[in-house]
Amino acid sequence: MKAIGVEEFGGPDALRALELPEPQAGPGEVRIRVHAAAVNPTDVMLRTGGHAVRMPGRRPPLVPGMDAAGVIDQLGPGADGRLSVGQRVIALVLFVGPRGGAYAERIVVPAASVVPAPEGASFAEASTLLMNAMTARLALDAVAVPAGGTVAVTGAAGAVGGYAVELATADGLTVIADAAARDVERVRGFGADHIVERGAEVAARVRTLVPDGVPGLVDGSNQTIEVVPAVADGGALASLRGWAGPAGRGVSVHPVMVADALTDTERLDALSRQAADGVLSLHVADVLPADEAAKAHRLLEAGGVRGRLVLDFS
Repeated sequence: MKAIGVEEFGGPDALRALELPEPQAGPGEVRIRVHAAAVNPTDVMLRTGGHAVRMPGRRPPLVPGMDAAGVIDQLGPGADGRLSVGQRVIALVLFVGPRGGAYAERIVVPAASVVPAPEGASFAEASTLLMNAMTARLALDAVAVPAGGTVAVTGAAGAVGGYAVELATADGLTVIADAAARDVERVRGFGADHIVERGAEVAARVRTLVPDGVPGLVDGSNQTIEVVPAVADGGALASLRGWAGPAGRGVSVHPVMVADALTDTERLDALSRQAADGVLSLHVADVLPADEAAKAHRLLEAGGVRGRLVLDFS
């Protein structure tokens, strides 16, 4: 089968078309004929060697990709009775595992990592959902602001930040979000109640709206210590890139790792249903042929992409 991966770490041009053995579904697994795979920043980290420490003993080629959409074409023994051959599905894929990632014509994943694709969504749209929405879900659950409370979200124009705003709104929270001038309408469309200018002074701007600070903050912009002053004494901050503090003033820092929810079928399915219901929006920046994965990585690294780039394996 065709896959896209790297034989050695490097720049975008390290990505190569590969011919790999077609995988077979084992016990508790399903095989998916991939039609679309979203391109995420963590894929760039794999390509450049940033995940090497999590893959001791693994030998190339290495295949990126944590988000896949396609059709089930094989069920392993004891696979989940929820699923069937021919079903349109989406999957959260652990690319640091021995089977590799989503940039392939066929992938084998635990049945628990697979849920029905959102009704009405194309494969490209559906492939953009799970990794980023689950990260946002985990972040909001970590800060645990009760309904009726206020949460701040930085990086709100991005994929994770946008989902954090939408999910927080659906949870009944008041949302303070940051945005550059060009993204204000985008972030307002996600449901933010208040928008402040993004940047190094974002914490002070949040404090102008909530003088005592917010009880919870999702740090989608990875500003770490810069945004801590926005959080109230004893509040909570969700960190998306592994930062664990310390933050002082009794502020708890919760590093969020989406791999922790790889087989959380209930939450994965809830996110798919929320996308089908319009609670969560699906944003595709562009769809490129799989052979243009290097171009997709260059575009992502250049910055300014709104929505997700998607590789077409159909």
